[in-house]
Amino acid sequence: MTDLADSPAVRRLSDWNRSRLESLADDHETPLYVMDLDRVKENYARFSAAFPDAHVMYAAKAHTGKAVLEAVLEVGGTIECAAWGELQRAIDAGADPNELQYTAVNPPDRDLDYAAELGADNPGLTVTIGATDTLERLEERGYDGRIAIRINPGIGTGHHEKVATGADAKFGIPYERVPEVADRVREAFDGDLVGIHAHAGSGVLTDDLEDHCRAIERVGEMARRVGDEDLEFVDVGGGYGVPYREDEEPLDLERTAEMVRDAVGDLEAQLKLEPGRYIVADAGLILTEVNTIKEAPDTTVVGVDASLSTLIRPAMFGSYHPMLNVSAPDRETLEATVGGPVCTSADVFAHDRPIARPERGDVLAIGNAGSYGYELANQFHSQPRPAEIALEDGEARVARRRETLADVTRLEQ
Repeated sequence: MTDLADSPAVRRLSDWNRSRLESLADDHETPLYVMDLDRVKENYARFSAAFPDAHVMYAAKAHTGKAVLEAVLEVGGTIECAAWGELQRAIDAGADPNELQYTAVNPPDRDLDYAAELGADNPGLTVTIGATDTLERLEERGYDGRIAIRINPGIGTGHHEKVATGADAKFGIPYERVPEVADRVREAFDGDLVGIHAHAGSGVLTDDLEDHCRAIERVGEMARRVGDEDLEFVDVGGGYGVPYREDEEPLDLERTAEMVRDAVGDLEAQLKLEPGRYIVADAGLILTEVNTIKEAPDTTVVGVDASLSTLIRPAMFGSYHPMLNVSAPDRETLEATVGGPVCTSADVFAHDRPIARPERGDVLAIGNAGSYGYELANQFHSQPRPAEIALEDGEARVARRRETLADVTRLEQ
């Protein structure tokens, strides 16, 4: 792992070794995910250094691949999970179940069954509830372990309305009901209310910090109302972002840490944070090969073998991802519309994007794909999901093999 003094706050596409990327595309075909595990470790270490007195957990939903989870655990991280499958995958990667935190959001029965059974054998497991129904269902299952309450601060932040969870009624106990729910937990679970939790939104950069911290202020206020001296932690969630556009500045972590501490205020309980995107986004990219060049009246269409089944974020959120012609970055640029083979107009990665003039057979890189990239990959159009290569200590290995059509159809009866 690079010394943090030599590790940039954000890794741009131009910082990747082009010849290495071309070699990976040749050896493993495209589309191809590439995850730099050394960068994952650097990002976790940098974030933790900014919050030396806090407990920093990695939010697994950003990338639940075993190689990534192992990298986080290797540098002393713990893991926050949002579903039973993430709990199991964290354990498979080597996590101690007693150090896991499970944030239940409208959990299906199988999720709560699994969590209750896991908690019976591992009393350190923490279950975070966002509805009184979840509390009742845990009681029905005989769960008598550690409980945290997720509150809805009524303030959402982030890069898109679909991730502004802090103002979405789906997430958390309504703010003014939290004290009565806290009393109920303490009565039903013999005082085992260990924390207060909230998550305002995702993709927060420096300009979003004021809104983000207004939500955190409410979390701190509620913690003191319910008795923070009796709590183990106050969890203000994650959502800390990375700049996707080339002209955006990286998150100022020192300022962020100062503002978060000021916002949450004096607490007896320990501060806890759950970065996900910040840890993995710029550690990953996608390599894709150009197969079609088509001159249209208003644009040049560049067809590639990646699609919205490879990376759905542009179609789902309108997200911008940087792009680089790895094969020939010094060619003259043209404005191109880059899209994949899926039969929908949503299958476009960029409209009128300046890029070094692509030719058939060129390899393009799509940056900042480490967060919610492979996690949202799918098999639309019966497209097998891509392979994933892990880079670590100068070596490359297959972390996830490329699916075959037999993988796509093997569950059919």
